[in-house]
Parts: sequence; structure tokens; C-alpha cells
Amino acid sequence: MPKVSRATASSHQVLPGFVDAYEHQLAGWTVSIENNFVDMDQAPFFKGAPNDQCQAHHLGYVLKGRFGVRLADGSEEIFEAGDSFVIEPGHTPLAFAGAEYVAFTPADEAKRQTELMMPNIMKFAQEQGLELPVQ
Repeated sequence: MPKVSRATASSHQVLPGFVDAYEHQLAGWTVSIENNFVDMDQAPFFKGAPNDQCQAHHLGYVLKGRFGVRLADGSEEIFEAGDSFVIEPGHTPLAFAGAEYVAFTPADEAKRQTELMMPNIMKFAQEQGLELPVQ
């Protein structure tokens, strides 16, 4: 049976001082294990997507702290440690310092999301004067 942990994840993505994330594909899903270090509205990372929002489905579980999303109607959904979540397309993430969660995203949707987000993340890193680790 396939499994993944931080130690076995195929991808380790770091935005120094902001987020530390591990990802791996399992049976058609991208599994993300993410730690957030600051409060941050991640809407700018989705510029260029339909309605400038994430178009992926996510299932997950909050291990520590809290994690949230802003929905298309402007309302916010906040998930706390111990909560499982299902998030539909049409949202932007809200990160909170100290949050740790695991999310499962259909692999094809995760790929499209990453392709859209990377130029925005690179622009953010440059604006913040961050040097991204070479992978």
C-alpha cells in the first residue's frame, strides 16, 4: 500500500519564513504536508486563475493550529486542529502562523494549480527579497 511522509516525499518546497511544504503523488492524488510560519492571505498566488481563485478540490486534516479559505462570495471558512475538510474549487487559502495540515488534491488539478502559482510565488519571493532554495 502506498504511503508518504516528510522523509519520503518527492518534493520539498520552501518559502523561507513563510511556508515549508512536502509533496508526493500517490495513486492519482498529490499529498501535501504543509507548515505555515506567518499569517498570510495567499490570494496573490492565484492571480491569473479564473476569478483569481484556486480551481482545485482538496480534502485534508489540520494537525496543528488553524487553516482557512476565502470563498467566492467573500465568506471565510476556518478549520482548526482536529478538523477534516473538503474544499471545492473557487477559493483562496488563508494561512495562519503555527498551522500544520495534510491536504489531498487530485494530481491533475494540483499540477495545473502549481503551474499557475509558481510565477506568482517567484514574483512574491523577489518582492520580499527571499532567496528560494535550489531543488
